[in-house]
Amino acid sequence: QVQLVESGGGLVQPGGSLRLSCAASGSIRSIVAMDWHRQAPGKQRELVATITTSGTNTNYADSVKGRFTISRTGAKNTVYLQMNSLKPEDTAVYYCTARTYDVENGFMSSWGQGTQVTVSS
Repeated sequence: QVQLVESGGGLVQPGGSLRLSCAASGSIRSIVAMDWHRQAPGKQRELVATITTSGTNTNYADSVKGRFTISRTGAKNTVYLQMNSLKPEDTAVYYCTARTYDVENGFMSSWGQGTQVTVSS
């Protein structure tokens, strides 16, 4: 019901910055929260950041707290992940997820295709 497309990944040097974007389409009105996950090679999937519909409730993994910022537009069509002070250990495929709710389907999660972030000299 919700389609997500991530963009903004790429290759950056340690200490650099990237801004990831996630564009949502479909049943946008059903979105109640959006998240960023990441999957690094040889590592478990990690929930990086969460933002609720209001935009006032955000949560971050300890590993990115103080460096990453999640935000969304007022139209709620796009969520961003501003990543600063990037470290090699931030290298991963980053996935945008949308948590939705409607009466017919209940709670659901939709995933984007992922965008690669590589932090290396």
